[in-house]
Amino acid sequence: MGDRNPFKQYLKEIDIEGICYKYYDLASIDNKYESLPYSIRVLFESAVRNCDNFQVTENDVNNILAWEHHQKSDAGIEIAFKPARVILQDFTGVPAVVDFAAMRDAVKKLGGNPEKINPICPADLVIDHSVQVDVTRTPNALQRNQELEFERNKERFTFLKWGAKAFDNMLIVPPGSGIVHQVNLEYLARVVFSTGELLYPDTVVGTDSHTTMINGLGVLGWGVGGIEAEAVMLGQAISMLLPQVVGYKLVGELNQYVTSTDLVLTITKNLRQLGVVGKFVEFYGPGVAALSISDRATISNMCPEYGATVGFFPVDNNSVAYLRQTNRSEKKIAVIEAYMRATKQLRDYSQPGQDPVFSETVTLDLSTVVSSVSGPKRPNDRVSVTDMKADFANCLRNKVGFKGFDIPPEKLSTVVNFKFEGKEYPLSHGSVVIAAITSCTNTSNPSVMLGAGMLARKAVEAGLSVAPYIKTSLSPGSGVVTYYLQESGVIPYLSALGFDIVGYGCMTCIGNSGPLEDTIVNAIEQNDLVCCGVLSGNRNFEGRIHPNTRANYLASPLLVIAYAIAGTVDIDFENEPLGYNADGKPVFLREIWPTRAEIQTVEQKYVIPVMFQEVYSKIESGAESWQQLSAPSGKLYPWDNSSTYIKHPPFFQSMTKDLPNAEPIVHARVLLNLGDSVTTDHISPAGSIGRSSPAARYLSERGLTPREFNSYGSRRGNDAVMARGTFANIRIVNKFLDRPGPRTLHFPSNDEMDVFDCAERYASESVPLILLCGKDYGSGSSRDWAAKGPFLLGIKAVIAESYERIHRSNLVGMGIIPLQYLDGQNAESLGLTGEELYSIALPADCKPGQKITVNVDNGRPFEVIVRFDTEVDLLYYSQGGILNYMVRKMLD
Repeated sequence: MGDRNPFKQYLKEIDIEGICYKYYDLASIDNKYESLPYSIRVLFESAVRNCDNFQVTENDVNNILAWEHHQKSDAGIEIAFKPARVILQDFTGVPAVVDFAAMRDAVKKLGGNPEKINPICPADLVIDHSVQVDVTRTPNALQRNQELEFERNKERFTFLKWGAKAFDNMLIVPPGSGIVHQVNLEYLARVVFSTGELLYPDTVVGTDSHTTMINGLGVLGWGVGGIEAEAVMLGQAISMLLPQVVGYKLVGELNQYVTSTDLVLTITKNLRQLGVVGKFVEFYGPGVAALSISDRATISNMCPEYGATVGFFPVDNNSVAYLRQTNRSEKKIAVIEAYMRATKQLRDYSQPGQDPVFSETVTLDLSTVVSSVSGPKRPNDRVSVTDMKADFANCLRNKVGFKGFDIPPEKLSTVVNFKFEGKEYPLSHGSVVIAAITSCTNTSNPSVMLGAGMLARKAVEAGLSVAPYIKTSLSPGSGVVTYYLQESGVIPYLSALGFDIVGYGCMTCIGNSGPLEDTIVNAIEQNDLVCCGVLSGNRNFEGRIHPNTRANYLASPLLVIAYAIAGTVDIDFENEPLGYNADGKPVFLREIWPTRAEIQTVEQKYVIPVMFQEVYSKIESGAESWQQLSAPSGKLYPWDNSSTYIKHPPFFQSMTKDLPNAEPIVHARVLLNLGDSVTTDHISPAGSIGRSSPAARYLSERGLTPREFNSYGSRRGNDAVMARGTFANIRIVNKFLDRPGPRTLHFPSNDEMDVFDCAERYASESVPLILLCGKDYGSGSSRDWAAKGPFLLGIKAVIAESYERIHRSNLVGMGIIPLQYLDGQNAESLGLTGEELYSIALPADCKPGQKITVNVDNGRPFEVIVRFDTEVDLLYYSQGGILNYMVRKMLD
């Protein structure tokens, strides 16, 4: 709470079952509170509680309270927000743990106590991104895939297991436990925090875009980049624009044959068309009350696909019932109910009098939702199942695009026979070769998982089967799913159709679908076939699921099984049978499809609290392979210099206990001269490691073969690989050259080189570096290495026409100066070619937004705006970045 908080007089006491708690009585601060959207009330509470007039100011509080006035401001109102906790997955979590380990070393080197370095706010890391579908359609698939996962990732897992023991306030969930967002929903979510005697809402940011799933439970949360996540872990606020809030009203009821997946695909297409990027979406109306928390979580999970920051469902009685079902304690539930009611954050969706003010509203009648899929290349391209056959035929003929493959007319009816396990099968356009029940979008929802099992049982009993060459898989989002599938007796039927459990992780949804058989690959490639993947995931962008499935459709788990049985998406389920029984009688999908009422009866019987208690009581111990994994036991990590996965980062090598003297940038060279809309995908290392790239040379020099290179994502804990992959995107356009690619010119020699090699050469010559950029520099997904990478290349400042907000903040966090041309000016208008020498000096008393002069050796200096936007920005820069600031803070 702190004596500096100007709102401490609003602290009130509340007695809950004989225990006295305190909370901020938000409604008593101003009567405008009760007209705020429920999602904005959460931001308001955080600002009130954390107000110290440094990181979070009274101005932040007042701006949030005046949301109705500010929310459509053209300039945007920036506010500070301090989430209650952080959640990470292993790909993005490894570099965060690497940074914390290196900070401990730095504190020790500077004479402090390294054990002080721990996350200040709770952090949970779930290892779920490493397992892939190597083995399927066999009872031991789960065991084999987990063994292969450990073989490939032993170094990373050893490091993370050390972190699990070494750091306080950090929970690391072992591999094989579940998908991060489902574990968050079923186990990690607090809904209301009770820190000592103080109560406040659970809020979370995570290093995965689908962190938004937790909004289905009434916990405000969204995805951020690694640097923002580390800042929050270190107790710092993050900046955000006060969002518009779209009210999405649900009325009516879903019909008996429609699933939550059909609903979310409908909402995704609807909101993409409306345009909600950068906005909050808050659901309200009587139709919400009829949706389970699992249904709501399905909708919130796909928030990145419809473009909003969050898709928020305020807490109501269904939320409380879900907490009880998932084995939260009665004491905890009593605290949540009492706090939410006291702060007017408990919602009754049947009461329109509780509806707040929204920026705009949209209404969906649930009775209009029909069975749907989305594809073939984007999650927002919804197609009703009744239109699927015609739509796919059109996609084959259409010009290449999101809805087209441009197949020549003479090749539309191509059929090729191939052999699999000694038997011949036909393959054609539309043939399904991957069918995966995967992703927390759907595996967190018992209604669609049990529905899939019930459909499988009816299909097997009707004599239907799935062709053996189709790569089928079932990857539950948590052990609870396996538990209720087993108890309800549907596992044998799923297995009979090839849907054996293959692992607990994201798997096919993130492209970890594993290889297809060579005979299938050859048939597809040699005949230019548009074959299909059908998955219960959330993303189906071209090339994401598998290189050989050019068309990929998102569908409910029930439809995944249906299309697997059919063997093709080129089918009209209304008029064409799924297959034939032993007597040769046709079997139609409608004959085996379970109703919502049937599914709900089974769900009520088999999804019970004891399952959650049993599964999550063992969550931290992990499987036997994790238990047997030997990890260092000390508080300082013993770095292995030969490791190509985990490396001590150089961020603190030259750090001193005292603040560094502010040195001017003298005679800097331009490493790259870039145009508009350079995204973090252009900057940050991502995807596979090119065989002729600097990163490939580094790995080859250490004895690795191209087969062992793995991806940049798996090597995020090695700064040497990541620095070499910075600006390595083959599509990046550098004005120094006449073609795209990760190359640049060295001056004054004019030698053309790889970007990393050029930066290294400048470093050997003691030449500082800058970037020249156009509009919207750093747009796209927030990525920590889009700022860390340039820092390691020796970039001291960036001069751009404008910045993406979070990327600008990340540059400051790494000690890089963001400078902005004056309005109407850019490199071209100023006559800058990038071949000049640049000198930049910040004044000793630099203020946020101050103008300074950049001196150029062409004799034409120009003014820029220093994009240190707050006093906190100035503090971080003076310290050499946020990580250095926290190290010195721990020394004090």
